[in-house]
Amino acid sequence: LDDVFRLINEDTRESVESPTVLALRESRRVELAPHSLLVARDGIETPIDDSAAPISNEQGFISGVVLVFRDVTERRKTERALHIAAVYADDIIATLREPFLVLDGDLRVKTANHAFYDSFHVSKEETENRFVYDLGNGQWDIPGLRTLLDEVLSRNQSVHDFEVVHSFPTLGRKTMLLNARPFTIDSKQPELILLAVEDVTALREKTAEVAEANRNKDEFLATLAHELRNPLAPIRNAIQYLGMAGLKEADATTARDVIARQVTVMVRLIDDLLDISRISTNKLDIRKERVDLSSVMESSVESSRPLIQQGDHTLTISLPPPPIHLDADPVRLAQVFMNLLNNAAKYTKRGGRIWLSAELEGSDAVIVVRDNGIGISAEMLPRVFDMFTQVDRSLDRSQGGLGIGLTLVRRVVEMHDGTIEARSAGNDMGSEFIVKIPVLIEPLKEKPVDRDISGAHIFDGSRVLVVDDNVDSAESLGMLLRLKGSFIRIAHDGIEAVEVAESFRPVLVLLDIGLPKLNGYEVARHIRNTNWGKSVVIVALTGWGQDEDRRRSHEAGFNFHLVKPVEFKALEDLLAVPSAD
Repeated sequence: LDDVFRLINEDTRESVESPTVLALRESRRVELAPHSLLVARDGIETPIDDSAAPISNEQGFISGVVLVFRDVTERRKTERALHIAAVYADDIIATLREPFLVLDGDLRVKTANHAFYDSFHVSKEETENRFVYDLGNGQWDIPGLRTLLDEVLSRNQSVHDFEVVHSFPTLGRKTMLLNARPFTIDSKQPELILLAVEDVTALREKTAEVAEANRNKDEFLATLAHELRNPLAPIRNAIQYLGMAGLKEADATTARDVIARQVTVMVRLIDDLLDISRISTNKLDIRKERVDLSSVMESSVESSRPLIQQGDHTLTISLPPPPIHLDADPVRLAQVFMNLLNNAAKYTKRGGRIWLSAELEGSDAVIVVRDNGIGISAEMLPRVFDMFTQVDRSLDRSQGGLGIGLTLVRRVVEMHDGTIEARSAGNDMGSEFIVKIPVLIEPLKEKPVDRDISGAHIFDGSRVLVVDDNVDSAESLGMLLRLKGSFIRIAHDGIEAVEVAESFRPVLVLLDIGLPKLNGYEVARHIRNTNWGKSVVIVALTGWGQDEDRRRSHEAGFNFHLVKPVEFKALEDLLAVPSAD
């Protein structure tokens, strides 16, 4: 036989003992070792199964051997292909980012991928060969899931996005989507179940946050509409009242006071809307200087006092004896404490108590605003600084407000390299807001007052040009200036402004920027380029108040940049201050 063919191992290429010899020696039927090749005299190799059986004569002696060869080339190809496919599938499962299980027909785990072990903090030994319902702390032992998994093989059905919400001892509460389908390698192998687990906890939380943000936005728009209508009604009534015949001066004064108060309310609302835009675009303007914390707090108290008195609250203020200096924007910082005090007043029942204190703690100034009001629930506490969030909408609406105060507070504090924390023991247990801001270590040099004009009052007998495309705005400002003794000319577009300025030669120009035909920047440049216009005082009165707008007006030759609406007294005070140089 050795002269006819040889038998070798397919993997080691070493000779395999002939089953014929074994059959003769041991007098029994012998199977060829697996993975054997038959090598013919011509060198051709053939994968085979081989069996040999001894032949006995009548006397019981072995007289020969029956040798059977079966060519298994195609079977070997199929087995190899299946092996490659299985390895390929295992590699795919291992590299999946989602947790993945392979279950047998009895719903026991045959294998799992690394993502499953990592996600659920379990080992291979704790997982493989375990009943799927016994895994972990029973997170999959759900009646509805049992029914679905039982039907995967029995009815050849798949499971699509079955939601499981479970609290794990170490992982916390998780929301997961399960998908399963039957899988068969070949007809001779038992069916398997492929089970994928998708953790959608973060997605669901984000979806809930977006939904909450949309609800807050809708509430904000409803609140805005409500707040804008409130001042419009008394303004309209007062205007109609002023138009009545035979009106007494005292009554007219009362009507004007109503209009003034309600305009102030509308200005505050518009300022809040502008702050929303600045916060959203990270363009909140901060102008730091050396400030005394006490003076900033006093300013905020004065601003909040009417609301505190309206609620009949008792305000207790505690400040340390030595002055605390900060490198801060006094206006924005006062706005922080004013908002906190206003919130304390709004969310405290009538006759409540409010405390405002400041102390030095290391290198930080610590300012605390505390009240004995309605408090903040544990659910609401983490979200009090979110945009449009209001603790009690019904109460807040009665007091006014758009729900951006604390968002602005946090942003301003952060821009001063500080922190703010909200504390409350719960509903009806009061609230406490703690602000920490670094103190000024090295005193800053006082900034010189930058004024470009001199004299006690520029309005008296002066030529003033008012330029605004809003006719009512220009005419009403012109009326006020005439009462102050000024000679007035009015223009409503840029080209008209240049023409009037050439003939009128004003000493003061109150100039809007957003003009038709020629904008305010171009008008200012034209005036500055004339011989007579170099000493003219040009003041921007505009609705544009971003840093970029101020920079452009300065480059165009404006002396001052004021944002509408401007109180006339503020304009008087600005232009009446003697020049520093």
